Amino acid sequence: MKMVNLFGEDNSLQIPLLFQSKLLCFSLLYLATTLFLALRNSLSPSQCGFKDPPFDPIQTPLFTYPHSYGEHKYALPARRSSCSSSVLFSDYKVVFKEIQDLCGNSSAVPPVLKYMQGNADSFGGHFGTKKRIAYFDHQNNSLDLPCGFFKKFPISDSDRTAMENCHGVVVVSAIFNNHDKIRQPRGLGSKTLETVCFFMFVDDTTLKGLEHHHLIYEKPNEFKIGAWRIVKVSSKNLYENPAMNGVIPKYLVHRLFPNSKFSIWVDAKLQLTADPLLLIHALVVSENVDMAISKHPFFIHTMEEAMATARWKKWRDVNALLMQMETYCENGFQPWSSNKLPYPSDVPESALILRKHGRRSNLFSCLMFSELEAFNPRDQLAFAYVRDNMSPKLKLNMFEEQVFEDIAVEYRHSLKRVGIGANEEGSKASNSKGTKRASHELLFINGSSCSSCQNYLLKMWGS
Repeated sequence: MKMVNLFGEDNSLQIPLLFQSKLLCFSLLYLATTLFLALRNSLSPSQCGFKDPPFDPIQTPLFTYPHSYGEHKYALPARRSSCSSSVLFSDYKVVFKEIQDLCGNSSAVPPVLKYMQGNADSFGGHFGTKKRIAYFDHQNNSLDLPCGFFKKFPISDSDRTAMENCHGVVVVSAIFNNHDKIRQPRGLGSKTLETVCFFMFVDDTTLKGLEHHHLIYEKPNEFKIGAWRIVKVSSKNLYENPAMNGVIPKYLVHRLFPNSKFSIWVDAKLQLTADPLLLIHALVVSENVDMAISKHPFFIHTMEEAMATARWKKWRDVNALLMQMETYCENGFQPWSSNKLPYPSDVPESALILRKHGRRSNLFSCLMFSELEAFNPRDQLAFAYVRDNMSPKLKLNMFEEQVFEDIAVEYRHSLKRVGIGANEEGSKASNSKGTKRASHELLFINGSSCSSCQNYLLKMWGS
């Protein structure tokens, strides 16, 4: 109905032309909703619009880096995109109390192993094959077990004391030859920094790189970058290969931190995005296992990883790889099959390792270190051989790759090394001047060149 005023003007409400089209209104609403979701997605570190943690984590940055350092450059994309969490975390307060109770209950700690003492030319003693195999069956705790430290681990007394005073949970990483960046853990609970130790082992080359970017300064004897306490390791009396020096804190963490009850090893190429207490509880304590580690995304047989290692020149001495596989096959090593269940694979993604320190996990770590010193630091090659042959058996949680991607971000290694001597040390690390070719490529092993592994290969290929 029209309403006309005294001047003859129409007073009825006029709908703006813009809203007279229902289709146009719907389109505008759809556009606004889409833009809102896209904005929220882009601001979410997990790229998931409604994926929220089960508690309120620390929001303030743990450390402010100079722009030149580039700690967040070259992140690798996740292979699977999912906004549904693949790992379920319990309430943070409940987890915090339970982990504290476990760490404080000394009666829950199993008898420790006895370790061999002495001096040797190498840090691990460099035992032969027969000698190493003799320690796999370790039902008798009274026997001394070789577990590194046949040379002094060259760190300061203050760092050593701090490591011994770390009770409970420790998170450990290492950067040698300035190969990676120091990245701060994300998603930490309000009490985690007060109760969890974070230690980063570095060599002189890495330390010079940190000084170059003004992350640390020369004078202090103790360094800290955000959550991480930086421990300087003098590499002069250790291994020429920086990767092998990194194996020391990776597999001998229980010896470096003798009073810790749980540990998480984080390769320096990773940034942890979940609270360590929640991870230990969800992947180790709740599963009632000694150790948790991710399955490899592509391989289940060790020989597949060995072939890839040779093909992609991850270890240049192919003859040495061939000798390692021959040694394992000669001693009964078999490809993965259902007979190995409950172990779902022979190949881990070993960039992240969660441990409950105890008899079985410590034994596994000691045996692994001896194998890595004997052959090379490519721990995926020795993993299943040690796991299958050790006694008592390791209780292991090999979780899915999706879990790995949900709890850590992976980055490329540093493309440019900064620091005096980086090139010199890097040249030592490269395993000679070029690739040492085997008599036959590891990929094409046949009966004559790898007779010990012929049966392994036939089973792996289903022949």
